[in-house]
Order: sequence, then C-alpha cells, then structure tokens
Amino acid sequence: MTLNSAEVPGQLRVVRVLRNGKRWFDPVEKERLIDACLEPGVSVAGLALAHGINANQLRKWVKLRQDRKASEKALLAMGRCAPSAFVPVVETAPMARRPAPPARPPAARVRVTASLPNGVRLELDDADAQVLSAMIEALGRCSVPAG
Repeated sequence: MTLNSAEVPGQLRVVRVLRNGKRWFDPVEKERLIDACLEPGVSVAGLALAHGINANQLRKWVKLRQDRKASEKALLAMGRCAPSAFVPVVETAPMARRPAPPARPPAARVRVTASLPNGVRLELDDADAQVLSAMIEALGRCSVPAG
C-alpha cells in the first residue's frame, strides 16, 4: 500500500486538544498512516514530516501496533494449547505417621519476679527450667550501677 495525498491529507486531522497541548488525532487517518509506515521502503521520518507529526511519535505508534499484533499472536497460540484452569485431585494412600516422641515427665513450673534498679519489674508465671535459666542469664548480663 502506498500512501498518497488522497488517502491521508497533508496534516492529520486533530479531533481534540487537551489543556496541556496534547493532541488527539482522527483514529482512521492515524491507522492509515501507521499502515503506510509498515510498507517496505517507506521513510517513517519523511511521512511524519509530510503529515505534521513528530517522527518519534509516529515511530512509537508503529511500535505499539507491532507489539499489539505480537501479543495477539501469542494469545492465539496460547489459546490453542491453553492448560486447564483446574488441577486434578488425585487420591493417594494415607501416609504413615511418625511415632510420637516419648513422653517426658512434666517439668516443675515456677513463678519468677525480678525488680530491676531502674524500677522495671519483671514477672514470669508458670515457667519451666529452660525459660528460667534463659531469664537469669539475660538478667545477669545487665550492668547494675554501683550505688
């Protein structure tokens, strides 16, 4: 397809201008101009100049068209072999459970209360030996100012 002045006039028709100066062009004329750019041997910059469009803008329109066509082809290809949205549920034999760990005798539980020099009071209710030793160790790391 060759673009002549009968197909697209010298300037693309502007259908809307925003406050910031952005122009919206007639979509039919714009598509014809993009089609003309995709023809072999056509100068995109020359067409842009002849029709009052920035060459970078025209290249962007052409790229957007090419990207849209490529994504449509990819969607069609995926549609032919699209995987199911559902995952089949397969019943298996029940798994053997691990034996329960041997029961330990319950450790003695205690209540710890500590008053720190800065006025903070810590209370630990129903603690086992491991928690108690961790708390004593943490309190032992505190530096107590000599008074």
